[in-house]
Formats: sequence, structure tokens, C-alpha cells
Amino acid sequence: MPNDIRKTASRFAPVALTVAILIAGQAEAVAQDTAEDPWQFSVTSYGWLTSISGNTTAKGQTFDINAGFFDILRNSSSVAAFDGYFEAKKGKVGFYGDLVWSNLGFSKSAARYRNPVPGLTVSAVANAQLSLATTIVEVGGIYEFSRWSHNPRSFTAVDALLGVRYWNNSVEAMFDANATANVYALGLQRSFGLAVARAGNLEWIDPVIGLRLRHQFTPTQTAFIRGDIGGFGLGSQLSWQAVAAYSYGWQVGHYVLAGTIGYRALGANYTSGSGLATEGLDLVMHGPLIGFTVKF
Repeated sequence: MPNDIRKTASRFAPVALTVAILIAGQAEAVAQDTAEDPWQFSVTSYGWLTSISGNTTAKGQTFDINAGFFDILRNSSSVAAFDGYFEAKKGKVGFYGDLVWSNLGFSKSAARYRNPVPGLTVSAVANAQLSLATTIVEVGGIYEFSRWSHNPRSFTAVDALLGVRYWNNSVEAMFDANATANVYALGLQRSFGLAVARAGNLEWIDPVIGLRLRHQFTPTQTAFIRGDIGGFGLGSQLSWQAVAAYSYGWQVGHYVLAGTIGYRALGANYTSGSGLATEGLDLVMHGPLIGFTVKF
């Protein structure tokens, strides 16, 4: 385990213990009220049409990024692959998990080299001169603390969310280097005549707290708005998320099959090291969501 992750895990241990105690306490407090309530499950596979703005840093070399979805699509090996969400709920308590994996590429027009070095220029050889591979895994607990029923088929509810979000990012930038550039003194590597700046794996764990407002129009039509913040210096300096989505479904036997559309924005600010060893990112990922949900 890398030292940064080991240190983050040790700092985060008291927070994780508090999360576990709170969730356990909530589950015990409502156990009697939910004894007769069945488990409800929801599984969603979705695509996130991501645009990105902000900056990334690898080996002290910083790029400002402003890339729309179609620019990323032209320069990436995959866009928003392996995205999925799972939720299980019984009465007022439940838990959830969310996975995002993507391998994004950025062209010269979308990523501007902020701190140029003499003899070192952004490569025009590679289709994507900057790439960002990202894995985000979030797990947490849910507690419904308020509900208003409008009729037997419709209600509005507010949920509290408490969890953790794991980030794993790899940044790589390619440069043309002429004879005057001291590539190794800059902490860069050589690969087929190019200078390469790799940040390796930027890994951290953020505690996350949030709220979710849900409205059920009918048993097959729902909408929600969710917001959360995290990090607090325990992992990243700050991370945040905002999501809104609408789902329309069809009852098929004991299952509800639903199409989901929405919009999601997710941001994080993380930095480690100093000087030529500086690595990090300060990015906002945002864009429409399109998904398919199975509820049972």
C-alpha cells in the first residue's frame, strides 16, 4: 500500500468508525418500525456524457483543461465506461454503491500547457497529448428522516447520506523534446523520442456527507435531487457533487424497468508533493446521464 494511502487511511480511521457507529445506531433505532417492510433493490447501468474543466499536474507540469464531450470522444479510448449504481433500502435505512471508470484523452485545443519549459513543447504526434484514467468508487448509508405523503401512490422524502468516496487517477502528458531540453532533470521519461510526464496513481479516500430530496409521482415515476460535499483535508482538500435525475418505468411482473435521464457534476481538488514532484488535479466533471434501471 502506498505511503500516501496508508497515511490517509490512518487519518480517516476515526471518521470511518464514527460512520459505522452512526449507521448501526440508525438501523437499531428503526428496526421495529421496519420489521415488516420488505427490502427494495435498485440497479442502474448508465452512461455519463462527460465534459471536464480545471487542471491536472504531472511531475510539476500543469495543463489547464476545458474539454467538451465531443472533443473527449474524438480523443479517448473510452468514455464513461463501466458506470453503475446500486441501492438497497428497507424502511427508513439503506445503503448504496456507485462506480465510475473512464479513460479520457484531451487534444491540444482542449488542454493548454501552463508552464512551458525551453526545448519542451506539447507533442503534435500523439492523437491525445494528455490522458486521464479515472476510477471512482463510492459506498455509503442512507437514512430517510422525513416523508410527506400526498396520496397512497405519491410522496416526497428527504434522505441523509453518509459514506466514503475512493479516487484513483492516472495522468500522462506527452511532449516533443529537442536536444536543449534536459528531460531527466525535469523528472520526465523518454519514450520513442517523446518526453513523458506521468503522475502515476493519485489515490485518496474522501468522507462524504449529503442530502437527497426524492419525489414519487407514481410507483413507476420518480425524480430526485442530491448534493454532497467531502474531503475536508482528510483526502482531497475538497470534493463535491450535485445530481438531478428523472425516471419513468414500466411494471413487468414483480420488477419495474425504467429509463433514467439526468445531469451530474462532480468536482475534486487534490495536490501532493512540491516543485517538480508536484502531482494533483483540480477538476470538475459534468454532463448528462442516460441510464437503464431495474427495481425489485
